[in-house]
Amino acid sequence: MKHVVSLSLGTSLRNKTLETQILGEDFKIERIGYDGDMKAYAQAFKDYDGKVDALGVGGADVYLWLAGRKYAFKEILNIVKQVKITPVVDGSGLKHSLERETVKSLQADGVVDFAHSRVLVVSAVDRFGMSEALEETGAKVTYGDLLFGIGVDIPLRKYTSVKSFGKVMLPVITQLPFKWFYPTGKQQEIRKPKFAHEFKNADVIAGDWHYIHRYMPDSLPGKTILTQTLRFADLEFLTNAKVARAITTTPMMGGETFATNVMEAVIVAHLGRKPEDLNENDYLKVLKELDWKPNVIPLGEAVSVPSPS
Repeated sequence: MKHVVSLSLGTSLRNKTLETQILGEDFKIERIGYDGDMKAYAQAFKDYDGKVDALGVGGADVYLWLAGRKYAFKEILNIVKQVKITPVVDGSGLKHSLERETVKSLQADGVVDFAHSRVLVVSAVDRFGMSEALEETGAKVTYGDLLFGIGVDIPLRKYTSVKSFGKVMLPVITQLPFKWFYPTGKQQEIRKPKFAHEFKNADVIAGDWHYIHRYMPDSLPGKTILTQTLRFADLEFLTNAKVARAITTTPMMGGETFATNVMEAVIVAHLGRKPEDLNENDYLKVLKELDWKPNVIPLGEAVSVPSPS
């Protein structure tokens, strides 16, 4: 049995273990949260090194990609550098190919008419594949990087503006403590709704789930949420907010979806290759073998959300 572990800076309340079969192989998949404790988080990577088939970086990014350049969060990079044996992934290798294909698939299949939709991407600097694909569809997109990443009421209406912002700010931001820009630990459970008008003006709200959950208003009737992973409690929350439907980019396993870093770790373990040796086509090939499609989950007061088993 192959063993994949996602070590997360996020809350331990979202911990999960699943044994399943993927492409003919038995997998044990775990997600372990360290509640924002950076010291314990760093030690966990050392403890699991050489003991599992792949490690995922959860609740954090190692790298952000923008306009062909890669920016590393110094604090997180220094942690994963301590791992000498086990492959480590943060989801960025899979995220951009998966999310780009998600937008294309939803448009081609008529599930979402992005070309005639207003879309709010809560943060584009960690979603460049999704953002570029949305631009290609002709969607009217608002990028919330300054709104939610910095807290400044300046919505960006063009992806070229995101690139300009990123070139100036990412070399600085990635040298600062990660928790300044992204909720970790119990902070992931705390909601701080703001800029509600941007959410309400959009037909589709897309991007990182923790950003969406943290900043969205209590009610978003009729909206579509496009994100990477949702748990049962998240679906209940969205149902209560009167959201029309949720769409997740990662496959369903055990009735729920895992984060992108988990899926990338599964693919790396399955292929038995180093992450740096894989390209977008390698990931897309495995996704095709998995018969992957975006998960469209209708919501509403009449929808019964299943309870965890």
